Parts: sequence; structure tokens; C-alpha cells
Amino acid sequence: MDLAARTAPVLVFLVAITVVADIADRAGMFRVIAHQAARWARGRVALLWLLLAILAALAAVLLSLDTAAVLVTPVVIAVARRLRVRPAAFAWTTVWLANTGSLLLPVSNLTNLIALGRLRLDVLAYLRLAWAPALTVVLVTLGVAWLSFRGSLRGAGELEPERAEPVPSEGLLRVCLVVSVLLVPALAAGLDVALVAGAAALVLVLAALLLAPDILSPRMVPWPMVLGAAALFAVVGGLHALGALDWLVGLAGDGTSLPALLRLAATGALAANVVNNLPAYLALEPAATGPVRTIALLIGVNVGPVITPWGSLATLLWARRARAGGVSVSWPRYAVRGLLLAIIAVPAGVTAAWLASRL
Repeated sequence: MDLAARTAPVLVFLVAITVVADIADRAGMFRVIAHQAARWARGRVALLWLLLAILAALAAVLLSLDTAAVLVTPVVIAVARRLRVRPAAFAWTTVWLANTGSLLLPVSNLTNLIALGRLRLDVLAYLRLAWAPALTVVLVTLGVAWLSFRGSLRGAGELEPERAEPVPSEGLLRVCLVVSVLLVPALAAGLDVALVAGAAALVLVLAALLLAPDILSPRMVPWPMVLGAAALFAVVGGLHALGALDWLVGLAGDGTSLPALLRLAATGALAANVVNNLPAYLALEPAATGPVRTIALLIGVNVGPVITPWGSLATLLWARRARAGGVSVSWPRYAVRGLLLAIIAVPAGVTAAWLASRL
């Protein structure tokens, strides 16, 4: 019953926020924002890359990492091509920030929501724990991405004239923008996240019915993802009940010293890259005794799984969108670059969390 009570709101949120993001995408919101960024950049490749990176990070923070991977990736590729520059740097930065940017808010990642329910913290208390490591890992990600792709981010490109791509409804676009802006204070105010996301989804569905009914589809509801997450909750809960995961919990150690927190985060990152971030968090949750250890584990399972393609679902979804946009995805290259990012970002994030906890 405790597992069901904790996971039901998480699954409701997953459905609602996916519907919100999908309607916003079909209404053209991400495309409009990205093209505005291109106009602001005025052909400067580095500035455009930075503006689109901010868009990807905000999408991950407010609408979850999967949303950032699925909806922002094709937009940044299209805008990069409009500037006549190679889109690989833009696409890779997006997938990295989708993962590493999913720490700041409870809604940014399902693992955060589950942890919040277990600790019984409000959103503001979670923010006090997460802001320092979240900011740190995003800055580290931007730094690693810049060093990795700096050769293709220099100079200025020639901005092609914007193709006429009418949005389904200007009114619906405005509603999506208003709802997205209002989500920020609503999600940070300590309100029930499932209720907030559900209300936002209801508003957008009603607006779409009135202004652009053709964009609505039953496929907006992510039933496979919901059923898969529910099955994972049940399986890992059963394994814990049988004691089959005690060895892994023991491997994570205990304590709140910096070495102890690094050990926990490293165990989480390793497990996430082996089996995926959600089951890794659930398997190691008993080792997260207290808020500081919980945020260390979240750093490991949120920021760490950037090495294997199955480390997070967002990466697999990103690869499909990137290849569809003509960007080559080499998994060996992804693993090497991701390993570098993880080795730097995970310890940096844990250190920031440890320092913040001592203030």
C-alpha cells in the first residue's frame, strides 16, 4: 500500500506533464522559441548554441528530461541547419542537459518525485537541497560540451530566411506560453505536482478542443511508459522484500562525509548505466538515509547515466530524434564523451551538495 500510495501521484504526473508538453509542441511553442533565439543570436554560432542549451535545460527542469530529449532535439537541429552549421554540437548538448538538468525540481525526473514522497519534503525544502548541485552540474555540462564541440561553435553562420511554418492556432500558442510560465511558480510553491500538472493538462486540452482540435490524439497519453514504470516499481519492491538487493545497498555504504556521499553517487551512477536510472534509484533507495544522502543518490542516477544508451530512456528517445534529423549517433563515441562528463559532473555535483549541507 505504501508503494502504491507513493507511485500513483508520480504516474498521474507523468501522464499529465506528457500531455502538456505534447500539446505545447504541436502548438509550435518550442519551434517559435527556438526561432526567436536564432534571431537574437544574429548568426553568432556560440550565442545560438548557448541560447538553445538554456532552452533544453529549462525544458528538462520544468517538463522532465524525456520532454527535453524528444521535443527540443528536432527543433535545435532544425535551427542549427537554418544557420547552416553542423547540428551535432546542438543535438549532443541537448541530450546531456536533458539528463544532467533533471535535478533542480521534483518534476524534472521521476526519481526526484519518488524521493520527495519518501522524504515527505515540500518543494521548497527539496529546492534547498538541490539548487547547488543542480547549478553545478549544468555549468559543468556546458563546459564539457563547449570543450568537446568548440571547433564547430566558433564564428558566425549565415542565417537562412525563416520558412513559413504556420502554427495551428495563434490563440492556442498564447495559451501554451501562459500555462508554461505559470507552471514555474506553481511547481515551486509546494502545491501537489500531480494536481498542478493535471490542471495544466486540462486547460490545454480544453483550449485545443476549442482552437485546434485536429492536434489532439489518444497517443498523447504515454501508456507504455506508465505501464513500464508501474511494472518497475512492483518488481524492485518485490526484490527488496525478498532481500535480493541487500548486497547493492551494502555496496553504497553509509554516512554523510564527502567520501561516503561520493561512494553512494558512484554506485548509483554505475547501476543506472547498467540497468537504467529508475530501477537503479529504486534499488538503492534504502541506502539514501536522510536528505543529504538522497540528493547524492539522485545526482548519481540523474547525472551519471550519460555513458550507456539505456542509462536513461531520454537518451534512447533522443537518438531516434537525432537520427531522424540527420545527426549521426555513434554509441562508442557517446560512451567515451559521456564517461568524461560523468567523471567530472557527478563528483562536482556531490561536492556542491556536501558543501551546501554544511552551511
